[in-house]
Amino acid sequence: MQMNVLLTGANGFLGRFLLGYLSEQEDVWVFPVYRSSSHIPQGLGAKVQPWLVEQPFETHAWEAELDGMDVVVHAAGKAHVPAGQNDRLEFQRANVEATMNLARRAALAGVKRFVFISSIGVNGNTSDVPYTEESVPQPSGAYAISKYEAELALLKLAETSSMEVVIIRPPLIYGAGAPGSFAQLLRAVKKGVPLPFGMVNNRRTLVGLENLASLILVCLHHPGAANQVFLAGDAETVSTTELLRTMAEGLGKKSRLLPIPLSLLEAVAGVFGKKDLMDKVCGNLPVDIAKAKRLLGWSPPLSFREAMLGSLREGVK
Repeated sequence: MQMNVLLTGANGFLGRFLLGYLSEQEDVWVFPVYRSSSHIPQGLGAKVQPWLVEQPFETHAWEAELDGMDVVVHAAGKAHVPAGQNDRLEFQRANVEATMNLARRAALAGVKRFVFISSIGVNGNTSDVPYTEESVPQPSGAYAISKYEAELALLKLAETSSMEVVIIRPPLIYGAGAPGSFAQLLRAVKKGVPLPFGMVNNRRTLVGLENLASLILVCLHHPGAANQVFLAGDAETVSTTELLRTMAEGLGKKSRLLPIPLSLLEAVAGVFGKKDLMDKVCGNLPVDIAKAKRLLGWSPPLSFREAMLGSLREGVK
């Protein structure tokens, strides 16, 4: 039976991969949303029918786009705000108001399920014990707070409408074309820059694009996903040292990691006001994905090593 999926954020890092991944499924038709005609790729195939929405998402009516849709996958959002702008207001507008405008209109249009891509930042920035769905949320910063506010509003909407809501919180997503801190580390490894992380024995959960996409696919239709929150992640945790060595291997480069004690790195970061950066690179952030395994029968199809090496091979094609 054909399933029609409206996909927002289709031009983003995750959205581009999801578009291809979902459209390859036998019974899934994807209707990606683009903000500019220049972003719409050529040769999308018969099962992909793009929409151009140039109006602000927080005020757009969505009537034509939602007609006949079974599921909305909302992967659009704002993760960074340019310097000089009010980040609290900008994140509120893009991640809460825009999300809820779309969700309310989807419920009125008879959409069966709304899948919201949130962030592990809702749980917190660092933790020595694995986060679970039962962990008390501790969002830090305007971005994570906005994601949490959107989650709460969506779950409240699910209580008063027939539309089911699924919330997925991924940690750092890696893959070909990944932005942010992953891209910065990758460039450094590619250039052969010596990095002072040879003695970092932290434990972090990451998630490869294909592993995350496979969880999203299950959440499109599995009855056990209805009105649930799931943490996403690879099956194993890795240290920053392991991550960088695997990057180097995938790029065919020599790993150049200096054995600097973590205590010294933390002291230097404190002097230069880079504690947040240190937390991102060297802190612990393990994630327990047992709930998704138990309720959905899902497991990440690729190991960290398989996903990382595969993404690096894809990136150099």
